[in-house]
Amino acid sequence: MSFLLGEYDCKLDAKGRLMIPADLKKQLPGVEGEGLVILRGFEKQLTIYTKKEWENTVNDLSKLNQYDRKSRDFVRFFTRGAMGLSLDAAGRVLLPKALLDYAGISNEVIVACQLNKIELWAPAAYDELMNSIPDDFAAMAEQVMGSAGRRDDD
Repeated sequence: MSFLLGEYDCKLDAKGRLMIPADLKKQLPGVEGEGLVILRGFEKQLTIYTKKEWENTVNDLSKLNQYDRKSRDFVRFFTRGAMGLSLDAAGRVLLPKALLDYAGISNEVIVACQLNKIELWAPAAYDELMNSIPDDFAAMAEQVMGSAGRRDDD
């Protein structure tokens, strides 16, 4: 899969439906037929996967030791509330109310692409996160990326 790009300010309609932005929809070939999967994120946001990426994620989860309590608990918390989403004829998805409530999303939502997934955020929560840039972002990059960020031609 190619990685997803973009950040979009969107509005939900009165029924809680999100119109997938046209630019994002172009990056999701086959989504009309396959659908998407939505679940709670690690922070107070929602995460959307394509069906293929969800299958890859579930495949990783299935490799965890089912006899280990931490692994079982992780799977339970991670998959809690996961649901399939289908696009309607107008290119909208109905977002589950319980998940919207979890993320504090009402009528406005930030749709932020994060490599192989899409995050949905309440605008205030997203702004708070994005405005809390570490004082030394370069040091964070070095710590997180290490040599993974180095190219052969450096």
